[in-house]
Amino acid sequence: MPWILLLFAGLLEIVWAVAMKQTAGFTRLWPTAIMGVAMIGSFGLLAMAMRELPLGTAYTIWTGIGAVGAFTVGILFLGEALTPMRIGAAVLIVTGLVIMKLA
Repeated sequence: MPWILLLFAGLLEIVWAVAMKQTAGFTRLWPTAIMGVAMIGSFGLLAMAMRELPLGTAYTIWTGIGAVGAFTVGILFLGEALTPMRIGAAVLIVTGLVIMKLA
């Protein structure tokens, strides 16, 4: 169960990161509200997952899901650049996540 909580915490991290981009410096109400709710949910689920998972593992997986997810959303929906160096960086993050999970 803690891994499922951690997965959803990571997915909510993607939501709040994307919503933060859409807030235009916190000048737009709905993206700001979505960001706040997703952030609270993400932190709450992360805290619940950390009851059973080691801090280093949980935090690394959570931030990795958020980083790779935000990277992917940026490319697919926000027109951000897809370059070999950015792909390599994302691959390194995913590799680190897999190693952390196996450790």
